Amino acid sequence: MKRVGLVLPHAKGSGLRFLRAALGLPDTRVAVVTQDERDTFPPDVRNGLAGHWRIENALDVGGLAEGARGVAGQLGGLDRFFAIQEHLQLPVAQARAGLGVPGMDPETVADFRDKSRMKARLRAAGVPCARFQLAGDAKTARAFVRENGFPVVVKPPAGAGAADTWRVNDQRRLEELLAKSPPHPHNPMLLEEFIRGEEFSFDSVWLDGKPAWTSIGHYRPTCLEVKENDWIQWTVLLPRDVGGSEFNAVRRAGEAALRALGFTSGMSHMEWFRRPDGSIAISEVGARPPGAQFCTLMGLAHDADLYRGWMRLMIHGAFDPPQRRYAAGGAYLRAMGRGRVKGVRGSDEVWRRYGPLIREAELPSPGMEAGDGYEGQGFILLRHESTGVVAEALKDIVRTVRVELE
Repeated sequence: MKRVGLVLPHAKGSGLRFLRAALGLPDTRVAVVTQDERDTFPPDVRNGLAGHWRIENALDVGGLAEGARGVAGQLGGLDRFFAIQEHLQLPVAQARAGLGVPGMDPETVADFRDKSRMKARLRAAGVPCARFQLAGDAKTARAFVRENGFPVVVKPPAGAGAADTWRVNDQRRLEELLAKSPPHPHNPMLLEEFIRGEEFSFDSVWLDGKPAWTSIGHYRPTCLEVKENDWIQWTVLLPRDVGGSEFNAVRRAGEAALRALGFTSGMSHMEWFRRPDGSIAISEVGARPPGAQFCTLMGLAHDADLYRGWMRLMIHGAFDPPQRRYAAGGAYLRAMGRGRVKGVRGSDEVWRRYGPLIREAELPSPGMEAGDGYEGQGFILLRHESTGVVAEALKDIVRTVRVELE
């Protein structure tokens, strides 16, 4: 019997899908460390939990350690202690190490979280990635730009999901960012070469230091373009066939990158670019499952439950690699600007055209707040045997559906 502590700050979103998957595993007792009261969780989840411990801040290492000790008391011990979200990986690893619970050590996790450390390790291992500079002062930032030219990408060293990431096209914009958030040795700024090309994901499962399974997705357009333009409704396409030679380079680079970063067991999410000349560059690597409904999409493409698969991997150290059987894709629905959603135009037409392809959807609700998150206010997920059918449907959906604001 495995005794598991899962750090889940709030009882919502994909976190609940992962939690339900863990609760459905045999020989597993699950407790949550959370910022929410137990009654916040849906009844089926509450009834399945073997423990619950509320903390004030899921980013606080001391609070996490207290929570781990608390659920260990409820479970009679603790065999696993982990989290799903990117920003929780390091504090959870630090709390876990302090208690002697098995899992990825804090130094290895820090190499995934700190993008400058990550890229230094990748470059040392000969893995292709963008030129970069961690700038602890404005002088260093300006020097990098003089050497590499505009545009450059500016981001926090430990960011995730394109948050606070910007393309800087000229000196005026650079000076604005330097004035707004002056880089300091204790709060540095990461600058990267801007890569022109197509953006993809490379997701993989590793067991005992060896790759066991991979998946590739194609972002359309790139994440940064979506971040910079709130009117863009973007898509991701998982082609049915990803075993061809056109992906050999990223398979080699992806394996080399994960080995260089010390990855041994778990699921990773990598973002990479293919330049117009065919060369590739690794952008970022996360030692956790992808967000933005990717686990659902990968499950659709492989006719498998990847939520359950990842939980079984993390808890019991076992994974059955599924075969790719379909093409799948997601269209992400975004309002233009901020405010409250008035309604969604064009969704009825989409259902008439593509109803048999649609496997899951979440439309924006009237009254909900439309923020600036790149995932948007809703999504439509598709599956079909033909990659071309899914690709054309995705393009048509983002042209047809409009999220209207009050």
